[in-house]
Amino acid sequence: MIRRFVFLLLWCCCGPVLANGLDQVRVWPGSDNTRVVLDLDSAPDFSYFRLKSPERLVVDLRSTSSKAKLPLLVTESSLIKKVRTSTPKEKGSLRLVLELTQGIKPSLFALPPSDGNGHRLVIDFPFKEQSKAPSPAAPAEQALAKAPPTLPKGRDIVVAIDAGHGGHDPGSIGRHGTYEKNVTLAIAKKLKADIDKVPGMTGVLTRSSDKFIEVMDRSGIARDKKADMLISIHADSIGSAQPRGASVWVLNNSRASRVIGKWVDEKDRHSQLLGGAAEVLEDTKQEQYLAQALLDMSMDHSRSVGQDIGSTMLRELGKVTKLHKSRPQPKSLGVLTAPDIPSVLVETGFLSNPAEEKDLASSYHQGRIAGALATALKEYFLAWPPQGSLFAQQGAKTHVVRGGESLSLLAARYNTSVAAIKAVNSLKSDALVVGQTLTIP
Repeated sequence: MIRRFVFLLLWCCCGPVLANGLDQVRVWPGSDNTRVVLDLDSAPDFSYFRLKSPERLVVDLRSTSSKAKLPLLVTESSLIKKVRTSTPKEKGSLRLVLELTQGIKPSLFALPPSDGNGHRLVIDFPFKEQSKAPSPAAPAEQALAKAPPTLPKGRDIVVAIDAGHGGHDPGSIGRHGTYEKNVTLAIAKKLKADIDKVPGMTGVLTRSSDKFIEVMDRSGIARDKKADMLISIHADSIGSAQPRGASVWVLNNSRASRVIGKWVDEKDRHSQLLGGAAEVLEDTKQEQYLAQALLDMSMDHSRSVGQDIGSTMLRELGKVTKLHKSRPQPKSLGVLTAPDIPSVLVETGFLSNPAEEKDLASSYHQGRIAGALATALKEYFLAWPPQGSLFAQQGAKTHVVRGGESLSLLAARYNTSVAAIKAVNSLKSDALVVGQTLTIP
């Protein structure tokens, strides 16, 4: 009883666990979508709903207080009129209301800290802004301040999804007649559908029907599709009915070394992997050694990414199915041998296990497997977005120029370069205008 009293006394004196804090609200009207970014002290615990007549989006942030200047009147968007607070559904929480001019279904997702940015909650509206010409009577400074530049839309991250086996190659066959080739294709299609729902991601299939593709041709298809990632879907089988669970496989060291040696010897294929570097190598006497070094670095990077994504996949798969292996396993697998494309092979379970065969033949379980893999991919690429992608672009900031500031000063403050700021904002000189809004890459 005394210990409980002491605990209650300490809790009352010290207060509850520190709440999250909303630092600022930023609005980005774009050519294809309008974005609202909430800058927070820590990861948000949020929920949301929409209201009609008038149109509003309500976002509830649990255990959160506001340090932002609200209400925020939005003049640069024809979709969002105002961002304000309202009475929260529970004490100590924060309720934001986005007043809209029309009803549009939003997409909300949290971003972890990256590139100097803290935690963020991103709200995307698929809304195309109409360009507004500034009034001829308005000063140039005012026009610049009210029309912040927008980044060109970043590219989608492309994930190649390889459904194992196919055609005359059925793969494993379960005791109740379930074909691996059918299971892998069903999961691959569901995974593509889940990936395509994520703004900034696109899934492509190496096969979309029951046809046979040579193992070594599958990474070539991914390369032709300019894939950032290759995931090969399979279902395991063994002589015993006992083993069960999912696993993830990555390329082992010995196979990686053999692959590099083969690519180095095939000089006519260097351009496929090395791009412009291949032209430089042609003019050097040490082409083979330089090609070896570049291909080694490319393979090391791809295998490292595959290992990290594989670990994330296992964490998510463990929420929906049993795991056979808790860590990515190295193995000599032909489908994983692309030095330039991070690749993993996912064994979704054992068809030789009767209970797991039943699950793998179920559309519901297939959907859960696909959903876990899609979540893992999104989580990884949000933390480590490829250059030029929409995910990478989500870390951009805006800055309103104050008196005495220069491009070099801003570049040093935001850990970027003068050239990058000028390129993003289409600046032809280093001159800045007070009140001008700059996009900071």
